[in-house]
Amino acid sequence: MAHEPLTQEQIEAELARLVGWSHVDGGLAIVYKLRTSAKALEFIAAVGEVAEELNHHPDLDWRYNRVILRFSSHDAGSVVTARDVEAADRCTLRAAALDAVAQPWGR
Repeated sequence: MAHEPLTQEQIEAELARLVGWSHVDGGLAIVYKLRTSAKALEFIAAVGEVAEELNHHPDLDWRYNRVILRFSSHDAGSVVTARDVEAADRCTLRAAALDAVAQPWGR
């Protein structure tokens, strides 16, 4: 079920295939670097589309050409659920379409 918390083992299995994503403070998080600030805004709009499609909205921070995303399921106790994994998958595809590069967490 989409709202059930994933186990640590399930999270680790998902992270093995979600390139660049980390398990941070009970959520799935990533930092993307884009070529320009305008491309970062384009990516933010794409993330907004994903959020509306899934009715699941990330914590988002924009720093010129970097976009920081973090998905967690607040309605399940601020933990990682299948819904967070689906959102991360979709955002990864949108990032690839804009040539975004995943950066190490915290940069």
